[in-house]
Amino acid sequence: MQPLGELTSETILAEEIFEEIFGQEDEIYKARLLLSLEEQAAKLGVKTKFNELVRVYKRVSREIRKQERSKPPSSLDNWTNFVGPYDNMFCGSWIAREDGIYAQNMGTVDQVACYHPILPVERLKNLETGEEQIKIAYKRNQRWEEIIVPKTMVTSANKIVNLSGKGISVTSENARLLVRYLSDVENMNSQSIEVQYSSSKLGWIKGGFIPYDKEIVFDGDSRFRHVFESIGEHGSRKQWYDHAKQIRASGRVEPKFMLAASLSSVLIHLLGGLSFIVDMWGFTEGGKTISLMFAASVWADPEEHRYIGDFKTTDVNLEVRADFLNHLPVMLDDTSKKNRKIEENFEGVVYDLCSGKGKSRSNKELGLNRENHWRSVILTNGERPLTSYVNQGGAINRILEIECGSKVYKDPQETLSVLKNNYGFAGKDFVDIIKEMGTEEIKAIQQDFQKELYNDEKMQKQSIALSIILTADKIATEQLFQDGQYISIDDAKKVLIDRKELSDNERCYQYILGEVEINAAKFDPTSASLEKWGNFEKEYVVIKGNAFDALCKKGGFSQKAFLSWANKMGLVQMDGKNPKKNKKIDGRSVRCVFLKLDDGLERDADGFILVEGYQEELPFA
Repeated sequence: MQPLGELTSETILAEEIFEEIFGQEDEIYKARLLLSLEEQAAKLGVKTKFNELVRVYKRVSREIRKQERSKPPSSLDNWTNFVGPYDNMFCGSWIAREDGIYAQNMGTVDQVACYHPILPVERLKNLETGEEQIKIAYKRNQRWEEIIVPKTMVTSANKIVNLSGKGISVTSENARLLVRYLSDVENMNSQSIEVQYSSSKLGWIKGGFIPYDKEIVFDGDSRFRHVFESIGEHGSRKQWYDHAKQIRASGRVEPKFMLAASLSSVLIHLLGGLSFIVDMWGFTEGGKTISLMFAASVWADPEEHRYIGDFKTTDVNLEVRADFLNHLPVMLDDTSKKNRKIEENFEGVVYDLCSGKGKSRSNKELGLNRENHWRSVILTNGERPLTSYVNQGGAINRILEIECGSKVYKDPQETLSVLKNNYGFAGKDFVDIIKEMGTEEIKAIQQDFQKELYNDEKMQKQSIALSIILTADKIATEQLFQDGQYISIDDAKKVLIDRKELSDNERCYQYILGEVEINAAKFDPTSASLEKWGNFEKEYVVIKGNAFDALCKKGGFSQKAFLSWANKMGLVQMDGKNPKKNKKIDGRSVRCVFLKLDDGLERDADGFILVEGYQEELPFA
């Protein structure tokens, strides 16, 4: 075949191309070749014609195989002989009838491999891991059922007995024979058993987008089967779009921002971005949950416990959920409702979600399991800002906070009714638009926004995340809604954090000064307080070493890192290279931190504030 770049809109539809595709024996190479040619056909503007020819060739290929299988066998003893929708398969020396599967023994009683019809009907090859699963069809009580199981389960006598829980008649006695039978039938019919390529993840896979591209099927974790099934179009497209336009025209930025953030999730992978969190916070009944449901309705059923999850689970489960959704947004309702273990390590959970990568874990064979990874937007809500639970700057840098005001929705009940009954249209439409636009055009839009947002005083990672959201908003506004309801740059910039606000050390500094102010009595030598933390000395607060260490620990900060930073910033007095100096407090010499106050107020020798117009005489006799 000539190189892809040299194909024209005519030559890519030539018969020779399809003969070469369907003449490939390597199914993996065939699938990749098809994906590459489909992408080239899209560039040439003949994708629809190309896909139609692929469907016709596949149908003809299936018919040829079916005719070959339907040729009368020389002896039914060498072929399966089941009543049902499945073609006869060559089974060699096995006897496969309605009453069961038997191994033929010359001169002795045939051995039972299974008491009912069973056969392999399809192989599924995972595109991420290369691992295979197999679809098994079996007949019980005159009804055929299908299950998909890992290939390793039907190649081991010890493991195949687990299928008894699915209703298959297998015990430790006949397990070895059933393994042999299934292996023989699969290998003897390798040309007629189709290989279906599958994925345990959603989003961009090998040039396609799961679940919208049907050439690749889902074979993921059964725990998230309900999430997978919730994704898709339901109800009236017109009703959803009409109501979405009403919401966008209301003048409220909150729903527009959540909608754009939801759509932007599928752009992160294409733009080479990193995962980030968009958190909507505010008082109850403001519209936080409805805004999250509005964002979810872009892709799936927004009903509770369908697409939207929550924090009442384990950190491992959250990691697996993010890995499964992959490039689709992860949505978690109400940060206040947390599992106890997540509560204890909430900062770590938030940091892991932002990192886009799970922990490496070994398996019982002492190998490493596939590492979970994702590139998506995580949408959350709660009454408190998510950043109030987090101290690590690396995590805060990936969080965009938007405050939810009161009464965002004019008629919340009507909005809920529309969203629950009509959903899943905008996501598919948006992905189709992205495919047509191409990555380069999208990158150009995002980079223009990034240049406009970038500011030395703001955090760069936040600016990049916000630029991706504004890119999604621009595309959606112009091509999905066509309503001119853009998120303004001024509104968008309000979610960005200043570098000073983000710095762990800057926040530690402000935290310690806040604690000093709250506990002023513990620094006043005339106070009756029994516990003394130190005192004031002109523009410095002098804090006992053990009290200072306790304050840093309470706030979740590193006292060593802070003191190093404070020294560089000229905020502490040093004793040589030691940031703690000796000071007599209550008659005892102790090591103390001399921390400079930053309130800009003039103080006396004892550290007390000087006030203009101070009245020396008491106003009352």
